[in-house]
Amino acid sequence: MALVHDWLTGMRGGEKVLELLCEAYPSADLFTLFHVRGSVSPAIERLRPRTSILQNVPGMSRYYRYCLPLFPTAIEQFDLDRYDLIVSTSHCAAKAVVKTGRAQHLCYCFTPMRYAWDQFDAYFGEGRVGSTKSRVLRPMLGALARWDAATAGRVDRYVAISQHVASRIRRYYNRDADVIYPPVDTVFFAPDDSVGREHVLLIVSALVPYKRIDVAIEASRLARMPLRIVGDGPERHALERIAAPSGADVQFLGSLSDEGVRDEYRRARAVLLPGEEDFGIVPVEAQACGTPVVALGRGGAVETVRHGVTGMLVDELTPAAFAASIERLMGIELDPAALRANALRFDRAVFAHSIQSSIESLAHA
Repeated sequence: MALVHDWLTGMRGGEKVLELLCEAYPSADLFTLFHVRGSVSPAIERLRPRTSILQNVPGMSRYYRYCLPLFPTAIEQFDLDRYDLIVSTSHCAAKAVVKTGRAQHLCYCFTPMRYAWDQFDAYFGEGRVGSTKSRVLRPMLGALARWDAATAGRVDRYVAISQHVASRIRRYYNRDADVIYPPVDTVFFAPDDSVGREHVLLIVSALVPYKRIDVAIEASRLARMPLRIVGDGPERHALERIAAPSGADVQFLGSLSDEGVRDEYRRARAVLLPGEEDFGIVPVEAQACGTPVVALGRGGAVETVRHGVTGMLVDELTPAAFAASIERLMGIELDPAALRANALRFDRAVFAHSIQSSIESLAHA
């Protein structure tokens, strides 16, 4: 069996999925475009990931988006001829590996690549990289989108992380997809009655444009509640410049350990999710800790947050709309047991059983 993952540079949601697959199939061979050694869990490292020609490109883990045009060649150079079963975990290129006619390929798809399809401006627009780079990159990403669609038929079965992503797979690949929600460690992320709630709002997020942290900063000011932001990324300095003169009470905490993130969940009155997510692990982790969520009512949040029961879904992506929902949430009392029960739908054991059943059924088809 071969496992194929786009790249390994840290333990984000995709790598937590891969970790469970590595635990379930410890004798599998693992392939990835590039790998920062020591950046992922021991369960993944034990498989000694095999890397592509991109591994030797200096600075790849930092500047990989500028190398996107090289990804098709790199992913197609893997020799998978001896494998009868391939499982890819893909948000970019992994789903396009070349297999033999006898092999079966299941793709657990996080999303068709955003920057090539409908979010080019958020990543490579003039305001992000400058007008010259944006003009050069646009046709390159257009070609990448055409390649992405043309290689969709290399997968025998698609499994999407949400109904939202399944609809994107239908739109861009013209393929149907089953849905198996990603795993959340609801044993680790759990309430602690000894930790007191504080009158603060919380963001846990990479600081990148499409997360719309700017909306959360202004909403917290309008709602007159302090905001704590966990995470880092290229937008941090820009967000700090927004927060400083606005009068908002914002703390940038940077990256924290899992234990530190859990502690922040347990202390916050609510977690904010202003960006449109394909699924969104953070809202589920928060609910597992008994913390309600105020989220944009689009994308994966509509599948993970129960409006008025485990949080609030906001109709408009504006600070005023988010502030109004925050204020409504502060005026009601939610049942902590309902929040916890909703999160348990996404437990690791539920995912492991579902994905292994899907893999085994394809292997014996």
